[in-house]
Amino acid sequence: MADRVTVIGWDGSPLTSAARSALSAATLVAGAAHHLALPGVPPAAERVRLGSVDLAARRIAGHRGTAVVLADGDPGFFGVVRTLRAPEHGLEVEVVPAVSSVAAAFARAGMPWEDARIVVAHQRTLRRAVNVCRAHPKVAVLTSPGAGPAELALLLEGVHRTFVICEELGTDRERVSVLTSDRAADHVWRDPNVVLVIGGVGGTGAGAPAAPWLMGQDPAVRPVRGWGLPAEEYAPEEHGPEAYGPRGRGTTGAAPPIRPGAGEDPALRAAQLARLGPRVGDLVWDIGCAGGAFAVEAARFGAAVIAVDTDPAACARTEAAARRHGVPLQTVRGRAPHVLENLPEPDVVRIAAGSVPVVTACTDRRPERIVVHASTRDEAEAVGTALAAGGYTVESLLLQTVGLDPDDWSERERSVVFLLAGRRSDGAP
Repeated sequence: MADRVTVIGWDGSPLTSAARSALSAATLVAGAAHHLALPGVPPAAERVRLGSVDLAARRIAGHRGTAVVLADGDPGFFGVVRTLRAPEHGLEVEVVPAVSSVAAAFARAGMPWEDARIVVAHQRTLRRAVNVCRAHPKVAVLTSPGAGPAELALLLEGVHRTFVICEELGTDRERVSVLTSDRAADHVWRDPNVVLVIGGVGGTGAGAPAAPWLMGQDPAVRPVRGWGLPAEEYAPEEHGPEAYGPRGRGTTGAAPPIRPGAGEDPALRAAQLARLGPRVGDLVWDIGCAGGAFAVEAARFGAAVIAVDTDPAACARTEAAARRHGVPLQTVRGRAPHVLENLPEPDVVRIAAGSVPVVTACTDRRPERIVVHASTRDEAEAVGTALAAGGYTVESLLLQTVGLDPDDWSERERSVVFLLAGRRSDGAP
């Protein structure tokens, strides 16, 4: 095993005295081609080109002498330190960091970045990185070949974002470009690069606290605590106190003039969210978004959301609710199942009173989980059969909720609905 392993970060600036001292004593130096060409690399040292960090770690573990690993930026931040310290290699390392490429990119853009999400995009994680860009107003993407600015832009089709693309930071060929996401796909970009993806609700930092205390998006910026909230939280102009008379029964003592249907019941929405479990990196389809309550709550969990409805007014209400709650989402007007054909792949799907053809179209896309509600037993049985035929394990529930007047405990409204939840049967979590 190497007597000493030092990992040195390089950001284009002159190396520190500690870094120069470690490098001059090295008998093995590992790094990318531009690192191995640095003038401080000892001519007699063994040189290892960093392709696979695992292979390099095995070479270092078997080396008798002093090893140095050169890496861009801060090697402890999405860098080589994690792999080198993995138990299978048994390496103890000293780290001399430099400015991370993310910090450098935001510095070039002149922007604060404690409220940013940071993701790594490889070909296998590109879709999830794009979902984070859909769902959050400020994202730094560490790209890789085949998962760069052009690919990000192509998968963000229909979602407007501003790209700040920082190529070869710290080198003589450094270049910073600012353009809209719809133009990024038309260019060829040099690796390595960092892409700052800016836009959506709150993309300029509006509403952020003057003195942030938490890295990433501060949950306290969201105006409402909790989920499975009443419908009036999403459309107060439709469900506010003025829509109800004394004790909530309407001005004539009859049922309230505006009330959500069974599919919009908060208890049903809470059960749907619990079974889908939307999370950061997911894409949620909300088919039949109506007032937008489900779509907004899924977005508040950090997931990307595409809300679909045939009614332009429903899309408008959903967009208004999203603005009110400070979350980005995308609305698509059209009739399912046909409108679903051109949408990106979902992770979880909520179908509002969906027909069997819609359920089948969704199972064909293989999301991890699907929830559907139905008003009658016949509809529920048909939906359950379609989910099972599509390769999903089905849970069937009959949910009944009764709203009570807190003054005299009389019944205010009642909702009875079937909930069908499908979990993909091929080992998905």
